[in-house]
Amino acid sequence: MNLGHGRELDAGEGVIGLSKAEYPPLPDSIVSDPLAGRLDPRRWFRESARRFEIEIGCGKGTFMLNVAQQNPGTNFLGIEWEGAYYAYTADRVRRAGLMNVRMLHADAVEFLKWRCPDAIVDVIHLYYSDPWPKAKHHKNRVVQDRFLEQAHRCLVPGGELRIVTDHDDYWAWMEKYFARWSDGDVKPFERCAFAVPEWVGEGQLVATNYERKMCGDVKTPHATVLRKPVEG
Repeated sequence: MNLGHGRELDAGEGVIGLSKAEYPPLPDSIVSDPLAGRLDPRRWFRESARRFEIEIGCGKGTFMLNVAQQNPGTNFLGIEWEGAYYAYTADRVRRAGLMNVRMLHADAVEFLKWRCPDAIVDVIHLYYSDPWPKAKHHKNRVVQDRFLEQAHRCLVPGGELRIVTDHDDYWAWMEKYFARWSDGDVKPFERCAFAVPEWVGEGQLVATNYERKMCGDVKTPHATVLRKPVEG
């Protein structure tokens, strides 16, 4: 996968891309102490007290670059599992000179579970994640109970999980989980309408590279926001 189009990619390890020293392997004690691997990702930024948001699955980084440029007072952590996309996005961030973005090459669901402390994230962005369309692969879909449980734990009171997909079957799958986690009087999340950022172009929701190519007049994306109540 030559995303650099012949250009050597530089993830800016230790500045943009997380270094091994900043993100060491899980300790052996994790077996007996599930909290042993926790670390505070806000410390990876020069201005650690700023608002903190996470994007899961950055792809080619178009959303990340735009949202970080439009919100210089917010720190953004991009988590990408595919190594080529991680390197490509980190290289773009480095060349753009954005110091409010760090990139992590990791499994985002595992990061939330084992690494992320309680109530530190203001927004989790999940846009056009892999729908894993074959039934035998559905277990790999991000949206399921284990993910929603960890997202809820990691979000600050009033924090949001923002989700967009253009895959109808995956959306139907998501709706079942949304119902369990947001319907009724006492549920972990409040379901809210998705507000399109002001900087996004007409006819788009989040202006990812995928959305620009695959949606528009061809597909109509589905979107929602799950908000963690301020109390409870």
